[in-house]
Amino acid sequence: MVALLLGAALGGYGLGSLNMALSGQPMLSRSVLGALAGAIAAIEIFKRARGLTGSTGLIFVPGLATTIAVGRWGCFLSGLKDETYGTPSSLPWAVDLGDGITRHPVQLYESFAMAAFLLAALVLLARRNAWFMAKGFYGFVMVYAGQRFLWEFLKPYAAVLGPFNLFHLVCAGLVAYAFTMMRMPHARTA
Repeated sequence: MVALLLGAALGGYGLGSLNMALSGQPMLSRSVLGALAGAIAAIEIFKRARGLTGSTGLIFVPGLATTIAVGRWGCFLSGLKDETYGTPSSLPWAVDLGDGITRHPVQLYESFAMAAFLLAALVLLARRNAWFMAKGFYGFVMVYAGQRFLWEFLKPYAAVLGPFNLFHLVCAGLVAYAFTMMRMPHARTA
C-alpha cells in the first residue's frame, strides 16, 4: 500500500506539474493519469523486488473507473482554474467556462467513456468472465489510456514530440504496458 500511495503521489504531482511547466505555466499541479502511471510503476517495481506474480489490480478497477467518471465532473465544474479544459470548438455541445470561448468539454468526454467502461466491467465481473477476472486491470488501463490519448488532442497542452503532449506519451506507454501484460501467459497484474 505504501508503494502504491507513494507512486501515485509522485506520478500525479510530478507529471501534472511537469505538463504545466512544459505548457509555459510552471505551477504545482496533479494528474489522475500521472497518479495511475506512478502507482503502476511503483507496484511493478515492488512486485519484482519481492518476486510476486499474483493478480492484485482487478479489485481497484470499479473504484478507479467510478472515481474518474465522477471526478471529471468536478474538473468540469471547476472551470478554467482546473487547467483541464478543452480547446475552442463550435460544436453544439461546446461550453463556455466563463471566458467567452466555447470549448470541448473534454472532462465530460472522459467521464462518459469511463462510465461506459464501468458498466461493461460490472457486467463482466457479475458474470465472472474468465478473461476479465484474469486481465481486467489491463483492460481498464488500455481503455483509460486509449480514450485519454484521444482527448489529449482536444487540450491546449504544449507538444513535446511532434503533435503529442506529455500526456500523449504517458498514455502510449500505458497502452504498451497493458498490451504487453495482457499477452503474458500468466495473469500477473499490477
